[in-house]
Amino acid sequence: MHIFHGVWMPAIVLASVLCCIPEALRAGEGLVYVGSKACADCHAEQYERFEAHSKKPHSWRSVEIMRSNLKPAELQECYDCHTTGHGKPGGFVSYEKTPHLAEVGCETCHGPGSAHAEAGDTSLITRRPAIETCKTCHNETRVQDFNFKPLLFSGAH
Repeated sequence: MHIFHGVWMPAIVLASVLCCIPEALRAGEGLVYVGSKACADCHAEQYERFEAHSKKPHSWRSVEIMRSNLKPAELQECYDCHTTGHGKPGGFVSYEKTPHLAEVGCETCHGPGSAHAEAGDTSLITRRPAIETCKTCHNETRVQDFNFKPLLFSGAH
């Protein structure tokens, strides 16, 4: 017997339930990434500044330039920092399947935006990301020097 969303289920029933539920919902949150353009509907000014002044929305170009020289495992590591939600439910899978997440977009820092975009409720999104969120990619292990100034230039907005 296993617990799934607070209900005891035999393993065979649990397996059949899980195969029919989208991966994002199986994670327990039900939140998915919608892409930065969805944020622009309500946050046009921030989105325009982000697109114009931040390197993040253009991060896919770096991956594309290096792609042919990388092994598949190396490419997957690049996706961790150069796309939105890679390796997470509802996040970037590939350019062909999820092109709207092929950048370091708003949701990289603010979390999956589906619930917030639908309801407009600010409690459904991370309004002020913690510095630990930044350090996921901006750290000495991954890159020698980003010239990183925490929260000073956070996405140009």
